[in-house]
Amino acid sequence: MYMVIILGTRPEIIKMSPVIRECEKRGLDYFILHTGQHYSYEMDRVFFEELELPQPKYNLDVGSGTHAEQTGRIMIGVEKVLMKEKPDVVLVQGDTNTVLAGALAAAKLHIRVGHVEAGLRSYDRRMPEEVNRVLADHVSDYLFAPTEKARQNLLREGIDEDKIFVTGNTIVDAVYQNLEIAERKVNVLRELGLKPKEYFLVTAHRQENVDVRERLKGILRGLKLIREEFSVPVVFPVHPRTRKRVEEFGLDMSGIEVIDPLGFLEFLQLEANARLVLTDSGGVQEETCILGVPCVTLRDNTERPETLEVGSNVLVGTKPERILEGVRTMLNKENSWKNPFGDGRAGERVVGTIV
Repeated sequence: MYMVIILGTRPEIIKMSPVIRECEKRGLDYFILHTGQHYSYEMDRVFFEELELPQPKYNLDVGSGTHAEQTGRIMIGVEKVLMKEKPDVVLVQGDTNTVLAGALAAAKLHIRVGHVEAGLRSYDRRMPEEVNRVLADHVSDYLFAPTEKARQNLLREGIDEDKIFVTGNTIVDAVYQNLEIAERKVNVLRELGLKPKEYFLVTAHRQENVDVRERLKGILRGLKLIREEFSVPVVFPVHPRTRKRVEEFGLDMSGIEVIDPLGFLEFLQLEANARLVLTDSGGVQEETCILGVPCVTLRDNTERPETLEVGSNVLVGTKPERILEGVRTMLNKENSWKNPFGDGRAGERVVGTIV
């Protein structure tokens, strides 16, 4: 059994890290292909080192572009590697252009495709991620659904139940494994002068939020209201895209502790020790749920409804008063929810199913 793991963004590296570690542990014949969808491989090399993962065998360095350009470049690069290496199975994770391009290139070469984190649905086709995940699911041979809800979504779309395996979400394994590495390597609270449970953490990077002046303005205004009411630092590692838009739109970030983007281990440590997290990231909604940290999601929908059901998360959109209300609600609740994403052995199950 010869396998290739295709990755292109840091969230994919994080969520595939338990699968990679399991392949290493079993001494399997596999390799990693990095498409460089978000960053050049040189920028991500340190990320593999930080998470103590083996380096990719191939780097496509496709860079940015329109969705069609990027997806096309990835497909061309992936196809060449697959034709040369002739693997038995291709593994992709999540909902990026890398996932769609990797799955399509493999399917057209009649190579089996395994989709890790299959079956997530926001039911909002305006989101490019939704299009990617739906199409990837429908060309895959192994659909690794993180939850029973994700399995039901796939069955409703007519996917053969023999192809679907409920594994739990690899993010649980990743959070536990990588937090352990973070504890050995970093101490970000000391560096930033923060105390555990005495600050709020913010992330915002989604196109539909940061590229729309009204929505971004609403988020920043909401953060100021929170700072005024709760008098604790509101720490915001600002994504370059978000910073650019703030400047373009002439918006004000005073009163918010704006810091440069953090490495994943530092971010995970900040997240684990925050009193509450505000985010528009799907992965962060999951991580906070696993870590027992309340989450307020700056979106109108989510493909992680399990977080809403167990009560670890609330959807507030981007209106300032609703953001403040969401924070009040979450701070008045017990953090006693049960993590719905599995027991931290998803990587083991994914690899075990294929081999």
